[in-house]
Amino acid sequence: MEAYPEDLLGPIGEDWRVPVSELSSRQDCLIKALVEENYSAVLIQNPVDLYYFTGTRQNASFYCSKDGDRKLYVRRSLSRAIHESGGDDAPHEIVPFPRSKEFPRLLTHTPALQFGAIPHQFGAWFSQLLGTDSDCTSLIHRLRETKSDWEISMMKEAAKVQSLMFDAVEQKGREGITELELVAEAEKISRELGFGGNVQMRRFPLQCDRGVIVAGRNGGIPSFFDSAVGGSGPHPQSSMGSGFQKIKRNEPVLVDLVHMHRGYVIDATRMFALGGLSSDWEEKLNHMKEISDAVVSSLEVGMSCSDTWNTSYKLAEEFGYAQNLMGIQPDQSKFLGHSVGLELDESPVIAHGFDRPLPLGGTMAIEPKLIYANGS
Repeated sequence: MEAYPEDLLGPIGEDWRVPVSELSSRQDCLIKALVEENYSAVLIQNPVDLYYFTGTRQNASFYCSKDGDRKLYVRRSLSRAIHESGGDDAPHEIVPFPRSKEFPRLLTHTPALQFGAIPHQFGAWFSQLLGTDSDCTSLIHRLRETKSDWEISMMKEAAKVQSLMFDAVEQKGREGITELELVAEAEKISRELGFGGNVQMRRFPLQCDRGVIVAGRNGGIPSFFDSAVGGSGPHPQSSMGSGFQKIKRNEPVLVDLVHMHRGYVIDATRMFALGGLSSDWEEKLNHMKEISDAVVSSLEVGMSCSDTWNTSYKLAEEFGYAQNLMGIQPDQSKFLGHSVGLELDESPVIAHGFDRPLPLGGTMAIEPKLIYANGS
């Protein structure tokens, strides 16, 4: 690794690795949770969770036991895994992945696997090798719900870049420009300032367009993606998001942008228009602000996410939007907000079934939307 550590830095020589103190704290929380939830050990193999606990997403498996054993077994690249985990200061041991038949004998306990976060065939192979069917997926997801001060600082940095992306939309937007041309202006800012190219998602099919600009009627086109706004996309294989629709005067232009800073997601939506919006669209926008404020107020007093959904949905019904909130039937999405972190679709969610509050330190995108055939 001595040949190129200086090449694995951020802009102007900044060290963009996860601080060792952060990794150590996360691993300590994991060990505490293993004891409390009666797990002997876990084997972390999902790339996002590997990055969360070890600071690297190399091809590896992270073993952590209730006794405090912490070891990262790396297939490729060992040298990068050592550097990205903090080098000699890493809070865990980093070693090459052994021959498969030797691996079970190296573990002090039989670990639980992330069956809900790894491919079935991959998980089945390790399940047979290690003789385990215990699943730790939910445990890991819950640990990641509460963000540290450092994580929130990363998201604040992401928000600064996202603000510049919205500025680019405002500055470059003009009559006749296509959705794709305009979203490219926003994405250029994001890329130049460190976006890595992939938005991490938890739910299959793990596919998302991070920059969605839909103008006029395109805002009413549904898609496969579980979101209020679909959009035409450029072609059927990429059938969501921005397409070739041109921006016109006095039509709603919905801009939903995601940026990731050092892995951390920020997600927000803004409305634009050339000239202005009709009084009808202005009223709808103001009502969505009221619903958004209602969601925030409910979460602030500790209301569960499911009760927050019920309360906010009733408000939407009072406004007369039951048929258009978060989509047009039968393509409506049944949520009003989703947690964000290293992934776009984290838990909890403002929806039925999430009968617990947003935890202190939780981070959430709250984006109620109205969808009509002539726009969103």
